[in-house]
Amino acid sequence: MSDSSGSEASQSDRSSSDGGGNNRNRNRNRNRGGKNRGDNSNGAQNKPKIGDSRPAPDRDDNASQGGANRSGGNQGGRNGGDNNRGTNNNRDNNNRGTNNKGGGNRSRNQNSNQGNGNQNNHQGDSNGDGKRRRRRGGRGRGRGRQPQELVSVELDEATMAKRRGKERDGRPIGRYLMAVHVHNDTRHIAILEGRTLIEYYVSRPTDDVTQIHGNVYMGRVQNVLPGMEAAFIDISTPKNAVLYRGDVQYDPKEFEGSRGAPRIEQMLKAKQMILCQVVKNPIAHKGARLTQEVSLPGRFVVLVPNSDTYGISKRLPDKERKRLRAILDGIKPKEHGVIVRTAAENVTQEELERDVARLLNQWEVIVDDSKKQGAPRLLNREPDLAVRLIREEFTKDFRGVVIDDRTLFEEVSGYMDAVTPALADRIEHYDPVSEGIDLFERHHVYEQLQKALDKKVWLPSGGSLIIEHTEALTVIDVNTGKNVGSSNLEDTVFRNNLEAARETARQLRLRDIGGIIVIDFVDMENRKNRAEVIRVFREELALDKTRTQVYDISDLGLVEMTRKRIGEGLLESVSTGCFTCESNGLLFDDTLFGHRQAIPGPSVSQVTKPE
Repeated sequence: MSDSSGSEASQSDRSSSDGGGNNRNRNRNRNRGGKNRGDNSNGAQNKPKIGDSRPAPDRDDNASQGGANRSGGNQGGRNGGDNNRGTNNNRDNNNRGTNNKGGGNRSRNQNSNQGNGNQNNHQGDSNGDGKRRRRRGGRGRGRGRQPQELVSVELDEATMAKRRGKERDGRPIGRYLMAVHVHNDTRHIAILEGRTLIEYYVSRPTDDVTQIHGNVYMGRVQNVLPGMEAAFIDISTPKNAVLYRGDVQYDPKEFEGSRGAPRIEQMLKAKQMILCQVVKNPIAHKGARLTQEVSLPGRFVVLVPNSDTYGISKRLPDKERKRLRAILDGIKPKEHGVIVRTAAENVTQEELERDVARLLNQWEVIVDDSKKQGAPRLLNREPDLAVRLIREEFTKDFRGVVIDDRTLFEEVSGYMDAVTPALADRIEHYDPVSEGIDLFERHHVYEQLQKALDKKVWLPSGGSLIIEHTEALTVIDVNTGKNVGSSNLEDTVFRNNLEAARETARQLRLRDIGGIIVIDFVDMENRKNRAEVIRVFREELALDKTRTQVYDISDLGLVEMTRKRIGEGLLESVSTGCFTCESNGLLFDDTLFGHRQAIPGPSVSQVTKPE
């Protein structure tokens, strides 16, 4: 599967993630204004060589790089999904007829807004006779050149048949199903493997405060902290974002003659305007995390502006990688890097060219907007989570995407018709009124979601997991519970731990638990059994698009691991803190402290018990 969020995570040979991003700008009404204050990218063509603090690349989905070697392995590991980043994709106006499919009507009447004005395409787009045109008018919304429109590529029947995937009795089959339920403008996305819920996401209406992962901003440096090797950047959000020294792009020529690598206070100055991209959403009291190495993902490629990155997803077979490399040699822009994604399998050269052309056009729009004088502002917004997930994850391994909202269905259908017409017929509209049952009820999502929010998880043989969250880390305790085994204690514990390893990997993915995680397996005496448990655990984690790092089982039976955190987890996305106890989970007797309330929040006497 991939990428809270946010981001799959196919990577380049330089260990870049292929999906950094997922950003198509659906909001074309952006506030722009002013004149050029200067290009503050700080020499984006050159990356820092020393002290790069960016996270290490994913272990399970590396892709090959044909560019220059870099030391340290910390040069821009992005996660897809985990790192899914801005893409401007618009659709042309289409009126589609009716096509009954499954339980719902597949009728499309799409009138999606196309980019206004002709675009100057430097990559040989078949529509490339347009010229750059500047819109006239006062300051306000929608000013400037618009992103290039999506134009579908005509494919022959043989190519279409090759990409459609498997069918049985005229119905598509696949390992996964994506169900999208819309309620009060909030979109709930459930991904099922067979009938088992493996991922769950919540997408609320456009939120430029908490859900900003992948957005591109023009920010202003507020202050630089040499002791922390970081700078705080105003990006027009309530909390300032943080930019670490390793994520700053600079030109080495500006610091010739200086000893060692330049310090952050030399590269950034207060009130300086810089172009940056969010790589981690703000969490709790922490602000967003930024990078100056922007990446823009399309359906088939990821464009890394001002970079020599050159890679192809290692998930692809060697023969296909060789074919794509030959195509990439001819379409790669000289001044930008390109990573070919897993979704590019069997695509034509024309499709890759158009994808690159759209991303180049999008980058030009961002650069033009960044040169205008003004306050910190949003330059490119990430698309809606539902659209982003479909773009990043939807392949022929999915038997379908079922959506119970007509507007979203039309939007997704138009996008798939333009970029992946072979899979467009797997997008279905579900009408709960005519079907007589809720979409999530039909696929048993609600009951599985309720279990995913409980801290206790039962294992098939009778054992259990206890999942506890703290400020610093998440602790998972494995218990044998009702599992009494049949032969001996070591065998019983070993089999219980194998079940726990598989279920723990699934729960981490479903609950989107990030940060430091400690798992307390039941003690095993046999070293071979310990090694087998950790092997199975890593094998299950390999299915997760989010980057993880796992250490061997210690003598105490503990496994220490990390899982990249991009945003809030499942529990936080579907709940709010208790206003009564302020999420402490405890109420204190007000007489305990002599009628002085030592703990914030109401006391026992102030809370009435429900009758």
